[in-house]
Amino acid sequence: MRRRAPGQAVLDWRAPGLTAGVDEAGRGPLAGPVVAAAVVLDPARPVAGLADSKVLAPRRRAELAAEIRDRALAWGLGWADAAEVDELNVLQATFLAMRRALLELQTAPAHVVFDGNRCPDLDGLPFRCTVEAVVRGDASVPGVSAASILAKCARDEHMCLLDARYPGYGFARHKGYPTADHVEALRRLGPSPVHRRSFAPVQSLGSR
Repeated sequence: MRRRAPGQAVLDWRAPGLTAGVDEAGRGPLAGPVVAAAVVLDPARPVAGLADSKVLAPRRRAELAAEIRDRALAWGLGWADAAEVDELNVLQATFLAMRRALLELQTAPAHVVFDGNRCPDLDGLPFRCTVEAVVRGDASVPGVSAASILAKCARDEHMCLLDARYPGYGFARHKGYPTADHVEALRRLGPSPVHRRSFAPVQSLGSR
C-alpha cells in the first residue's frame, strides 16, 4: 500500500535517496507507552543481520541497536504514554509516536516507509516527503527493521525502569503484555498509574 503526498510522486524504498524506516513497539501491552523509532540508514555503512525485532534474541537486539545508533545517518525515538493511548486510542497514539520519532531526525528523508498497512498524517512536519506503508516491512525493508529494533529495545529498557518504580507487576519480565502472571498481579494490586485504563482487563478493575 502506498500513500502519495500532494503534488509528489511515490518513490520506492529501493531507489537511491534518503529513506527513513518507521516502526513501533508496544501496541498490545496493558501498560506502558507505545514507542516508535525512525531510522535513516547509511548505505556506506550497512548493518548486517537486520530483521524483525520479534525474531531476534534480546542480546542480539541490543547489539544491533548499538550498531544502528552508531552507523545510521539519523535516528529518532517518539513516545506516546498510557494516558495518550487511553485518550486517543492505540492506533492514533501509535501515529502520534511515529510523528514524534520523525521530528527527532536530524536528517530529513525524501521518503518514509511505515510498517503496516496505514500511514499517519504527516501534515505540519518541517520537511516534505513521500510516504509508503509496507505490510511486514519490519521483515523486508532494512530501515524499518532497524526502526523495529530501536523501538523494541527502548521500550523494553523503559519497562524495566517501571518495574522498579511499580514493583509487584513483573514489568521487567513481561514488558506489560497480558501474561497470566500480569493479569493475576492486576487482580491483586489493581492498576498502576502506567496501566492503560481503556484496555481490558484493566478497564474492569477500575482505579487503585
